[in-house]
Amino acid sequence: MDSSRPSERPWTERPFPGDRPLRIGALLSGKGRGTNLQALIDSCAEGRISGEIAVVISTTPGAPALERAHRHGIPSRTFPGKSYADGEALDDAILACLNDHRVDLICLAGYMRKAGQRLCEAYRWRMMNIHPGLIPAFCGQGLYGGKVHAAVLEYGAKVSGVTVHFATEEYDAGPIILQKCVPVAEDDTPETLAARILPVEHAAYSEAVQLFAEGRLEVLDGRRVRILPKRG
Repeated sequence: MDSSRPSERPWTERPFPGDRPLRIGALLSGKGRGTNLQALIDSCAEGRISGEIAVVISTTPGAPALERAHRHGIPSRTFPGKSYADGEALDDAILACLNDHRVDLICLAGYMRKAGQRLCEAYRWRMMNIHPGLIPAFCGQGLYGGKVHAAVLEYGAKVSGVTVHFATEEYDAGPIILQKCVPVAEDDTPETLAARILPVEHAAYSEAVQLFAEGRLEVLDGRRVRILPKRG
């Protein structure tokens, strides 16, 4: 056997084939408004994403995003975290649901739990998250939503923005797909900065998902994401 011949990269690092509509599973928790989910639903409906939301999964009963799914006729399932013995059992239930709906890509849409190892391994480089800041700054456990914007202002940063990345077992530590910058105004509050960032957040998430749907995202060495040229 020729040991000098490079081994084939794991299939999980290869781009999505891009030869069929993408099936997305949205995963959420907490009582957030579900605006990122709505942005993805709208992008699919308007053709900005070549795919559909196949299922919405929540670990919080009564989450507002579930009503958004209901209004659009999207299947939804609830798996209350407290109903499972541990995180592995919860992951197994979620994975079974994702498999039932033939999900290609998971989009975390306000998922406040750390993704478990089983979920991460099954969907390696096929699970995205969006963070309302410029990773690696102002990120990690406990920094989400308004807490990110407050930290940006307290530090005196002149720019903030959003980061779309592949999710891994560690908070906000996966390979970065896209980043968009947003200026910080002198008189900003966490609320005004959040309002300026939110539409950029929605657009960036849809853009990243469409890149995946087109088969244009390649992960190199588990760290760097290469955006491939558009086919044809």
